[in-house]
Amino acid sequence: MKAPAFTFERAPTLGDAFDLFEAGGGEAIYLAGGHSVVPSLALRLQAPETLIDIAAIPELSGIREEAGMLRIGAMTRHAEILADPLVATHAPLLAMAAPHVAHPAIRNRGTIGGNLCHADPASEFPAVMLALEAEMEIAAPEGHRRVPARDFFVDLYETACAPGEILVALHVPVAGPATRCAFDEISRRRGDYAMIGCAVQITLEAGRIADPRVAFLSVGATPRRVPGCEAVLHDALLSAATIAKAQDALGADLDPMDDPNVPPAMRLHLARVLLGRLLGQLENDHV
Repeated sequence: MKAPAFTFERAPTLGDAFDLFEAGGGEAIYLAGGHSVVPSLALRLQAPETLIDIAAIPELSGIREEAGMLRIGAMTRHAEILADPLVATHAPLLAMAAPHVAHPAIRNRGTIGGNLCHADPASEFPAVMLALEAEMEIAAPEGHRRVPARDFFVDLYETACAPGEILVALHVPVAGPATRCAFDEISRRRGDYAMIGCAVQITLEAGRIADPRVAFLSVGATPRRVPGCEAVLHDALLSAATIAKAQDALGADLDPMDDPNVPPAMRLHLARVLLGRLLGQLENDHV
């Protein structure tokens, strides 16, 4: 299929983008990297009057450290996340997840802001944002606001961004010297959507776990933190016994979606396997 006819506009500033959206009478959409929007246009899942290119807006670009946070512009390409030394140093969990995102051709064009706004529950970056306890900076004509990642992902393909609003940047707390993290996913083939994925970040002090954060992807309509599992890990020694208890706790934390290709019981089993693998990796790295 081919996309229906639309008007294409390029916005040099946020103000211009908002004006163009308003002029479109609610029948406009923003274009970032295009790897979500363009296929939806081709399939006629979206039929906007106006397509607004926001790629050249300066506020949406750049990676820098400021006030103990790493600010990542929403137009940052996946490949930049993978290669940037500031991300590797201050948000290593994000750097670990980046190679799992699709394929190189997509990583070279896709943007982290577009990925998060698409809010695919099988995508890696939304789960990582939960584990990092990032804040999303959202711009509207009235001003800017920050929304914690836990409140940003509302439902399947739905975020806290209202129509016409723009995700400007992500603000990620800088990792400390005792921060340890791991990421992995299980998929049938490299680059496929994951059957299950997990992001883990902990602080390890004298062998004990502080501030455990565990987030899963591909378990429901949104990425999920697992509070019961995290409670087991909190202030516990990182050991085989603790890992086994954390795996057991997932049964109360997760209620995986029903899928004819991956039944809920299998997905829960894979979640336990993956969590054990990641925590075991952190235990071995500590020894």
